[in-house]
Amino acid sequence: MTVSVCGNLTESQPMITSSTGGPIPSTHEATIADQFTRQASQFAASPALHNKAALDLLVDAASPRVDEVSLDVACGPGTVVTAFAGRVRRAEGLDATEAMLAEARRLAAAAGVANVGWHRGDVYALPFVDGAFDIVSCRFAFHHLQAPAAVFAEMVRVCRPGGRIVLCDAVASDDPAKAAAFNVMERHRDPSTVEFRTLAWHLALFRDAGLPEPQARFYQVPAERERLVAMSFPASDDRAGLRAMIEASVAGDTMGVNARRDGDTVRFDYPAVVLVAQKGE
Repeated sequence: MTVSVCGNLTESQPMITSSTGGPIPSTHEATIADQFTRQASQFAASPALHNKAALDLLVDAASPRVDEVSLDVACGPGTVVTAFAGRVRRAEGLDATEAMLAEARRLAAAAGVANVGWHRGDVYALPFVDGAFDIVSCRFAFHHLQAPAAVFAEMVRVCRPGGRIVLCDAVASDDPAKAAAFNVMERHRDPSTVEFRTLAWHLALFRDAGLPEPQARFYQVPAERERLVAMSFPASDDRAGLRAMIEASVAGDTMGVNARRDGDTVRFDYPAVVLVAQKGE
């Protein structure tokens, strides 16, 4: 399979349009750029997000073949792309933030991976022709999106008939109060967060896009309060407030993330899901 790019988009070009064809709202775009530029190096080094078991779970779910081409949307520091590169003919990654792509290029070079390509561009208007990829994935990005269904539609568009769509994100509790509390904390911790949604919401995304019900694989991303606070860039640089929110969640597990005390700190788990479905022929 040959990947065809629409126009002349290169790694140096910025995000272009939203799902409506107009500019992406500048305030949210700027917040994303700010957060992910500052987070890039720490995010790339996070063992909880990028450990081999978690990556294998996602890559295995896609059932990759050696003659295929994959795309990871909002690829961040390129960990998923590099993991796919060992299982497919070529792996591509697209992100809006140059700092993340710089981390991705460093990761691929350090791993000695050559069958990769990097694109800076707009997740709402992927710069590829219809059906360009055998596998289209996105991990831990949908909670940052204001119009996630539009991005999902783009993922489906650039996936070939018979190809696989892979979506991974943390999910909010089915308890509305706990989901709301979790999102309040996460928006404070990372102001580029829009909303963590429920598993049912994610399943409906596939259904509404005309895809079959996806297969689901679940895992947990562990978090420890002090490390999380240290690597975050919260609203108004309010780390004390972030620490207090996490502390307060222990009694009654008010955020639905199994928050528990461990000595002088608090630990909790982000419940994550990998969903995969095959696009119809």
